[in-house]
Amino acid sequence: MGKDVIVACDFNTAEETLRFLDNFTEEKPYVKIGMELFYAEGPEIVREIKRRGHKIFLDLKLHDIPNTVKKAMAVLSRLDVDMCNLHAAGTVAMMEAAIEGLTRPDGTRPLLIAVTQLTSTDQERMERDLLINEPLEKVVMHYASNAKAAGLDGVVCSPLESPPVHETCGGQFLTVTPGVRFADGDKGDQVRVTTPEKAKELGSDYIVVGRPITQAQDPVAAYRRCVREFVG
Repeated sequence: MGKDVIVACDFNTAEETLRFLDNFTEEKPYVKIGMELFYAEGPEIVREIKRRGHKIFLDLKLHDIPNTVKKAMAVLSRLDVDMCNLHAAGTVAMMEAAIEGLTRPDGTRPLLIAVTQLTSTDQERMERDLLINEPLEKVVMHYASNAKAAGLDGVVCSPLESPPVHETCGGQFLTVTPGVRFADGDKGDQVRVTTPEKAKELGSDYIVVGRPITQAQDPVAAYRRCVREFVG
């Protein structure tokens, strides 16, 4: 599967989002719709962006009992998104139920990936707040292995974790990596970060980039720079 840049449209209104996407008259970037926008505008914003020809990663990070997640995924599968996700911490049973719900009657489904540890989490926070005392990388690899065992397509992880995830789960197991900033940019609230070029070297399959593109003075130029550095 080819590499791609996913633009995180973390806006809180459809108007802002569509105005941002109107900048792109030549390209149709892959778009991430997260909780902020989806909770504000509902499924219609997904339908509208799909009508405009964009691929969509619906980033809602489901995490609940297996039956609830299964039913929720069955609803999301009807939105014709290209990728969606859940928290690997919800257990293998929950992830297996999600696959069942997401799979349509004709056997097709969006890509399904699992969040391992958020890129805002570091070893200290994981131990202090979550009472997980194993090394961070070991935890990520364990969650990734569980996701693969459940039949998922990949994980969300830091670009720094792409090499061990691929080593553990195979080269076809996708790594979708936020925490990407330009070398001359601000890290914001991310902790485990790299540049697009470094993410490429580390083997990320997709990078998710928000503020460096959406808040750039020239978003199209920033997007093209990101594609150039990551895809080549």
